[in-house]
Amino acid sequence: MSELDDLIDDFEAEAARDRPDAETPDVGIIMGSDSDLDVMAGAHDALTDLGFAEVTDYDDPPEARFTFESYVVSAHRTPDLMYAYGETAADRGIDVIIAGAGGKSADLPNMTASIAYPIPVVGVPVQEKSVDSVVGMPTGAPITAVDAGKSYNAGLSAAQILAREHESIRERLVDLHAGQGDSVASVSRSLHELGTPGFRERR
Repeated sequence: MSELDDLIDDFEAEAARDRPDAETPDVGIIMGSDSDLDVMAGAHDALTDLGFAEVTDYDDPPEARFTFESYVVSAHRTPDLMYAYGETAADRGIDVIIAGAGGKSADLPNMTASIAYPIPVVGVPVQEKSVDSVVGMPTGAPITAVDAGKSYNAGLSAAQILAREHESIRERLVDLHAGQGDSVASVSRSLHELGTPGFRERR
């Protein structure tokens, strides 16, 4: 059996297990190639900033209440893997999928949105030229998408979806947003008090 078949079997076996929601990943992050990771790492950063932990072993999940998983799933090179991921997502406990792909044929987010429906999918165009491909879904087949390269926003969007059901995530989002506001205010005060030349020297 090939490694690809093994991974598909892993998804199907995990879908067949009866595990509490607290022990399954809440968010799935997938990308078309490992070359997309530098861009897609922003989704990881957003979720970890909000207290999520990454699952790397289903049999030994982290203690954090909210978790996510990460995989490379190519729509063109491994379509069977894409179908297996999307079709088993709900049974594996996934509530939101973040999908990123690059190139002019960035089909992974849209195809995953169709396969995993009605699980919401947040699409990330890894490159500017991928935007039209990611957002070009027909009526009746929705996808949420962020701007090119903005996977951090995709992570926040996934958390916002979950926050409708989990008050603790909502509180973390509010705290994170407040912290960003404080950071801007601190920079603003420094610019005013130091003046433009002094501020530029300290940057």
